[in-house]
Amino acid sequence: MPLGPTPGLTLPGPGPVRAPADSDRGAGLSPTDRAKKAAADRAAEFVTDGMKVGLGTGSTAAFLVRRLGERVRSDGLRITGVPTSSRTADWARAEGIPLTTLDQAGLLDLTIDGADEFDGRLRLIKGGGAAHLQEKIVAAASRRMIVISDPAKEVAVLGAFPLPVEALTFGLASTLGHIERALGALGYRDVRITRRMAGDRPLVSDEGNAIVDLHLGRIDDPDRLSVALNQIPGVVENGLFIGLASVVVVGHPDGHADLIWADEATKAAMMDTRK
Repeated sequence: MPLGPTPGLTLPGPGPVRAPADSDRGAGLSPTDRAKKAAADRAAEFVTDGMKVGLGTGSTAAFLVRRLGERVRSDGLRITGVPTSSRTADWARAEGIPLTTLDQAGLLDLTIDGADEFDGRLRLIKGGGAAHLQEKIVAAASRRMIVISDPAKEVAVLGAFPLPVEALTFGLASTLGHIERALGALGYRDVRITRRMAGDRPLVSDEGNAIVDLHLGRIDDPDRLSVALNQIPGVVENGLFIGLASVVVVGHPDGHADLIWADEATKAAMMDTRK
């Protein structure tokens, strides 16, 4: 199985944090970005005074951070954020959002994060931003998780988006061999595995690990695949998020957003907290 760079998922190297421009806040956005902003704005309505909030990573989560920053500055919203990556921490500080660590915060009230794909059971693929390890830890430490998305991320079957896997760089070739055999045992054939790049160098996660992408095409049993991958020595975490999402907020270019709930009980509980 050849190992090469992941096309279309190359991330830029470290650089200065860009302060949000006026165009980022609404004017001059593409239809996709308007949809992302609509989802982020709607999700931000669930954040209330005194909450401890997990702050996701990625282009959609960036709109959320900016919206929460606006509420902190203009409305006096009092929250404490727990970032899921160094990038998000930099964005939040630039917006004036007070931050703490997950160890200091303990159980979080809410995490809001994006997704690369989600299906009808609110199972997710995440990790396009190379932060799914911290994202999953923070989501699992939260009472609720709100996923913010544009319509293109909804799929009937997960897997068109390459599944990210974070793995130790030590013994990486051995780990990839185990992944290949595990996939074969589950019926996956001719799977391409690529290493995520940052420019012309292999990407290194915030934890110092490698990110590899599994080009599966479709995932018929995400639960089984997730368990199989995480049993492999050297695998740190995979990008399947199962049983974590409480609601997906799907934004649209015209500014409205639809809510897809995990179940009616969750809907009732979360809508009640907003009253």
